Amino acid sequence: MEAWQRSGLSQAGYCAEQHIDLRTFTVRLSDYRKLSATVSSALIPVQVEPAPSGAIVFTHAQGHRLELPASVSANWVAELLRCLA
Repeated sequence: MEAWQRSGLSQAGYCAEQHIDLRTFTVRLSDYRKLSATVSSALIPVQVEPAPSGAIVFTHAQGHRLELPASVSANWVAELLRCLA
């Protein structure tokens, strides 16, 4: 479903391009939307601060710490945060 959404194609166009039965796709899309509606996201309060080494440090209120080296790309950090959401 995410690949279809990124494609910018209509459902019929995506199904034709991917050789997927449109009726099957429609059923799967309905299931996907129901599942997405039931999954709740929670925010995790963290403090983000730069470290003297240039690393990025995420600190949770309970003391958990994640330190990432400065060489980590911003895209990777964004993907990590998206996965944690």
